[in-house]
Amino acid sequence: MMASRWIGVALAMLWLGGCAASSPAPQRYTLPVSQQDAVAGAEAEHLLLVRPPRLAHYLDVDGIVFQLDDITLVEAREHQWAEALGRQLERGLRARLAARLPDTRVLLDDGSDPGAEALSLRLEVDRFQGRHDGLAVASGQWQVRGAGGRLLAMDGFRVETELEADGYPALVRALGRGWDTVADRIATAIERLR
Repeated sequence: MMASRWIGVALAMLWLGGCAASSPAPQRYTLPVSQQDAVAGAEAEHLLLVRPPRLAHYLDVDGIVFQLDDITLVEAREHQWAEALGRQLERGLRARLAARLPDTRVLLDDGSDPGAEALSLRLEVDRFQGRHDGLAVASGQWQVRGAGGRLLAMDGFRVETELEADGYPALVRALGRGWDTVADRIATAIERLR
């Protein structure tokens, strides 16, 4: 009786070990930080509030998305974001805009009343993925709103960045460079509003 119990435990351990061995732990990635480091002080002349971006549903997943052809998308199982993509994009955009707009405090829009002088940035991201032809693609729309939610500027963005090598690390770095370009364009538009 005791021997059969040990055999059952041993078989269960082998089965569990086999299940664990058959699926390797996923590799996790974060978007690279902006190369520019600048943070506006408390005495900044302007205030910009950044709302967390709205992601297309298929991007709001753990795995990095790859486009196989003109209509087929797959979510990687073994190559995943280390943190929710929306949070990474929002935090990265705030850092990038703070670096490009040194006279502006760039803060997360927490829904509180910021006052009449603050601008609010809203984004929708409909593509943020690798593509079969060796490009990283970021696209979507942004809006800048002023006091009372008045629309001041809006535009779409589409950035295609070539990968420097094969593989997911190169894809994530290319997506980071693409996000740098998006931040450059938005910062230029915000400067024009002043």
